[in-house]
Amino acid sequence: MMNNRLPYILIALALVLMTAYSSVFIVNQRQQAIVVRFGEIRDVKSEPGLYFKLPFGFMDADRVQYVERQALRFDLDNIRVQVSGGKFYEVDAFVVYKIYDAQRFRETVSGDRESAESRLRTRLDASLRRVYGLRGFESALSEERASMMREVRADLKTDAESLGLNIEDVRIRRTDLTQEVSQQTFERMKAERLAEAELIRARGIEKGQTRRAVADRQVVEFVAEAQRDSEILRGQGEAERTAVFADAFSRDPQFFEFYRSMAAYGTAIGSPDTTLVLSPDSEFFRYFNSSDGAAVPPATQPATGN
Repeated sequence: MMNNRLPYILIALALVLMTAYSSVFIVNQRQQAIVVRFGEIRDVKSEPGLYFKLPFGFMDADRVQYVERQALRFDLDNIRVQVSGGKFYEVDAFVVYKIYDAQRFRETVSGDRESAESRLRTRLDASLRRVYGLRGFESALSEERASMMREVRADLKTDAESLGLNIEDVRIRRTDLTQEVSQQTFERMKAERLAEAELIRARGIEKGQTRRAVADRQVVEFVAEAQRDSEILRGQGEAERTAVFADAFSRDPQFFEFYRSMAAYGTAIGSPDTTLVLSPDSEFFRYFNSSDGAAVPPATQPATGN
């Protein structure tokens, strides 16, 4: 008889276990739990722990929907924005947010993150276009970038709060030139660099010519000074030479005349190619006819008459 009751006991025990299992739920530190009873929010559990609810969620009694508690992020890539100068740039941005009001989050977007992020993306796109449109491209690369991000965050705040979200941070990951603007900028930078190179080259040529002219002038001055000094030295040498000759002549005029004649002989007939046609008793050879080196007076030419 006991064996006949065993299946019923096991079935009852299974029902009890199923009821107990469907009556509890666990919330960890990264989650929030929304308890929905017959389509209405009955409770929100934000702290981690073990909680109880009505069983039989399949009968729409109590169902639990989990939403994230930690910081979340979504990205918005390749936004084409126009700056105040009229040029277009591509911007990548991201938003960090938290679900601070799970009940409102459930009521507005049924707890769907994709729906909430889609609405925020639309608002973020419009805010970035507005903020960039009021400034130049350089602002995004300067200290003004922080104030730009605060403006975008302020623009998103109202819409985020209406969804039960809190915007933690808004950041720009990339700000690049579009392909058209990039090519134009490249050509402009290339032209500027070529012009700068030509200017540097022209300045170099000018400096080179200036230094070359200075060097040439210095060479002329150095040569002129050297020539002047050489002329002075040559004049001084000639004066000393003349003085020496004069002193030698005053001491021994006969020897001086002999020495000058010997020097003249060496200059005149020292070369084998030299040919002289002179009379033997010429004044030039007056020392050749004397054995003691004394000058022989030239012979007196007899007078001839008609």
